[in-house]
Amino acid sequence: VQLVESGGGLVQPGGSLRLSCTASGTIFGHTVLGWYRQAPGKEREFVAVIGNGGNKNYGDSVKGRFTISRDNAANTVYLQMTSLKPEDTAVYYCSIYGTEYWGKGTLVTIPS
Repeated sequence: VQLVESGGGLVQPGGSLRLSCTASGTIFGHTVLGWYRQAPGKEREFVAVIGNGGNKNYGDSVKGRFTISRDNAANTVYLQMTSLKPEDTAVYYCSIYGTEYWGKGTLVTIPS
């Protein structure tokens, strides 16, 4: 199983970014997928999760600003991030929820 994130970068506060995570080696449509993030010097934090039926859940710090979605035909899960804040700066990882499968992450930087 391989997960590859992309779409990170530097964005000004208030801006938007869309992260993508493409999976291979798994039956994508049957998986529950999650996004997590880790800021410098902090523990990894739950961001969002999407079930194979499309049900979604979000961490409190991103509710109303981030949207998780999936395209099973493309084996890809997305994280649309809006109204970005400096505290959103982190490496963002996707994962098959509840497993040891993680991507290597993509860096999102929001300058203060």
